[in-house]
Amino acid sequence: MLYLTRDTFPIFVPFGIIGFYRYLWYLIRISASLAYRPVPLPENPTYVASEDVTIIVPTIDAGEEFKEAAHSWLVGKPKEILIITEENMLGPLQDLANSVDPERIRVLTVPFANKRLQMSHGIKNTTTDIIVFADDDAIWAPTLLPYVLACFEDQKVGGVGTSQSVKPVGDRMTVWEVLAAFRLTIRNIEITSSTHIDGGLPCLSGRTAAYRTVILKDPDFLHGFTHDFWLGKYQLNSGDDKFLTRWMVTHGWSTYVQCCKEADLLSTMKPNWRFLKQVLRWTRNTWRSDLRSLFMERHIWTIHPYVAYTMVDKLFNPLTLLAGPALVGYIVYKSTIPSETGGFHLPWWNVVMSYLVWLFATRTAKLLPHLWKRPQDIVHVPAFILFGYYFAIMKIYALFTLHVTAWGTRAGIGDPTAATAAADGGMGITDDKMRQPYHDLASPVPYYAQQPMEMQVGSAR
Repeated sequence: MLYLTRDTFPIFVPFGIIGFYRYLWYLIRISASLAYRPVPLPENPTYVASEDVTIIVPTIDAGEEFKEAAHSWLVGKPKEILIITEENMLGPLQDLANSVDPERIRVLTVPFANKRLQMSHGIKNTTTDIIVFADDDAIWAPTLLPYVLACFEDQKVGGVGTSQSVKPVGDRMTVWEVLAAFRLTIRNIEITSSTHIDGGLPCLSGRTAAYRTVILKDPDFLHGFTHDFWLGKYQLNSGDDKFLTRWMVTHGWSTYVQCCKEADLLSTMKPNWRFLKQVLRWTRNTWRSDLRSLFMERHIWTIHPYVAYTMVDKLFNPLTLLAGPALVGYIVYKSTIPSETGGFHLPWWNVVMSYLVWLFATRTAKLLPHLWKRPQDIVHVPAFILFGYYFAIMKIYALFTLHVTAWGTRAGIGDPTAATAAADGGMGITDDKMRQPYHDLASPVPYYAQQPMEMQVGSAR
């Protein structure tokens, strides 16, 4: 490649600057992730799972994988597990719950299949200090619950997340599941680095996350959670974890993530092309939430500046990623022109091969934390590279389709307007408040500062 310095050198300056920035940024994240430490277990815990934890699981189609997940939750000895489903699924899910633990698992119903409505119904039926939301296929490490509770010893912590790994649906991972595993490895690095640097998180993942009940019982939260509209007219059902994370930030609560083998969870992913539909839904939710955080609510800039910077970086990431093949394409074009008439000296195939070697080497290095555990997945690095470019294009597409709020991979979701009406009927919301959907405004006063001290802390043990 040094031979190209005989040609028009400024052509390669943008390429070099982008590459230097991207990998310097990655080294910073890796360094911070390595310096991160999880919260250790306290000698005398304030919160005990058997008295202080309710697990809420919103679902409409839990299958046999629910049994394995439920057994893993029960190892931590929570006080209660609430399964929230639609009325038509009460019978099958009650039978499923009875086959696992009829004493500690209770099944409740809502009129319509709407995740936020289901979650809010679970919140209203909770009597413990801590709520843990979990997907119906999230399999916990045996020690996950005590390690999550350890973070709540800091009374300013309102929400806690965990590290995640992929559990294959079949006997072995498909390429789609490996791609998901690659993404989760990168995510684990991102959340540990941001937690270490400024204590913030882009998102407390809805697969499993714990919150103080007093925060979620707030009528303002319950109303905003079930009346969340994009641009004031497109009601949101997914993106609940993004909403919860932003609520922590805008209302003065800290967050933390326990990223360690003791608090790891396994979750299944779509083992086929439907994984791409999942990613599209997540990407739209990320766009909507990050734009709100950065430009509407704006608390993130002063409370978690590093997280704000990562959000800004992700806004431009598709363009910087696509700049690489665009510049290579230009070089290849110039290489096909005779050097006497302004072309480059190096053959086009040399440029392409050099670029492919560079891509494979750098992407493999980026995935080393995953490949140390599963070296056989190195054969999927080319698929990861192709997926990266597809994702960049899809992210741009998602930006222009933010009005699409359908779930995409989940059948049976009811009418969101009817679900909102159901939520209003169960909360005693006044007519004036019902006419005010949650937009992007947040209280300037931290929520925990508005509460009496006895509501802020759990009962001492």
